[in-house]
Amino acid sequence: MVNYNRDELDQVFSVLADPTRRAIIKELSKGENTVKKMAAAYDMSLPGFTKHLKIMENAGLVSFRKVGKYKYYYLQPKGIDYATEWLNELSSYWKNQLSSLEKYLLENREEDNDDHDE
Repeated sequence: MVNYNRDELDQVFSVLADPTRRAIIKELSKGENTVKKMAAAYDMSLPGFTKHLKIMENAGLVSFRKVGKYKYYYLQPKGIDYATEWLNELSSYWKNQLSSLEKYLLENREEDNDDHDE
């Protein structure tokens, strides 16, 4: 397995573990949006909502562009790509392990069948 930056993965998975942040990601997957418009959908203060965005920004999952006094947030694919790559490698490892187990079980079942034929 490739060595990954543990802190980066921890940050991404910490973001994904929070239902509010997952909802924000889902909302941003439809396109960029302002803080105020996104925050209106949540029962929390604007500073509280902004903290979520800051955590997501630190994890590399979102970025923003500033137009006048407005910040437009959008998804940053690099952060999620990093976690996806890690998960894909893990998935590949387990698929290989399960294939080996399946092969072993099939070989042993054939041997058991040969023993019963005698």
